Amino acid sequence: MTSQPTDLLFPSTDAAASAILPHDLSPWAMFMGADLIVQGVMVGLALASVATWTVWLAKTLELRQARGRVRRLIALLGQSRTLADATKRVSEVSGPEAQLVHAAMGEARLSAGVHGDGLKERVEARLARLESAAGRRMAAGTGILATIGAVGPFVGLFGTVWGIMNSFIGISRAQTTNLAVVAPGIAEALLATAIGLVAAIPAVVIYNAFSRSIGAYKALMGDAATEVLGIVSRDLDRRVLPLPEAAE
Repeated sequence: MTSQPTDLLFPSTDAAASAILPHDLSPWAMFMGADLIVQGVMVGLALASVATWTVWLAKTLELRQARGRVRRLIALLGQSRTLADATKRVSEVSGPEAQLVHAAMGEARLSAGVHGDGLKERVEARLARLESAAGRRMAAGTGILATIGAVGPFVGLFGTVWGIMNSFIGISRAQTTNLAVVAPGIAEALLATAIGLVAAIPAVVIYNAFSRSIGAYKALMGDAATEVLGIVSRDLDRRVLPLPEAAE
């Protein structure tokens, strides 16, 4: 009797794995082969990543322009001798930062003919509200970064757990523990966690960077408000403020 090669009667493990294991295990192929729920998780995380970079671009441009306006405002205030002079100079500055000077002048007009020492305190209260409003306005939209950074890994982990559950169900149905059968499903599931980390890590880094930048912007706004209060104080010492009733 002619003996047959052993490899034909009992295929090696490597040969069986090659026959069963898909040849294309690229990220796109794994995405297309994943369960619908896992695919939904991946798509959601990809959209979250797009939102992160969109917020980064928009806020970077907004903060850069705002800091430039505040620095210019501080320079103009340093050249102003009176509140009226400052009001004329800041007409060159566009944006909400110039409201610091306009608010001080508005309070001076409202206080025309009022005798007392409360003008500086009233101006200071107005400027504090404007500073807080500017900080809130600049921080708007950054909360989504914190949410993505905190939730993204857990959403990816949910997709991974769901995919591994399906892999074990497939193992049970196939009644085999061959790694070639198990590996593709686990790889597809782990892809969800990888995408979750890709979405979350930049979101956390960008959020922390924006927190520092917004803090620097608030500090510049505080410097501008201090300059305005200094001008108001000098005008009070000169008896220029409160404005006479005829100037109201």
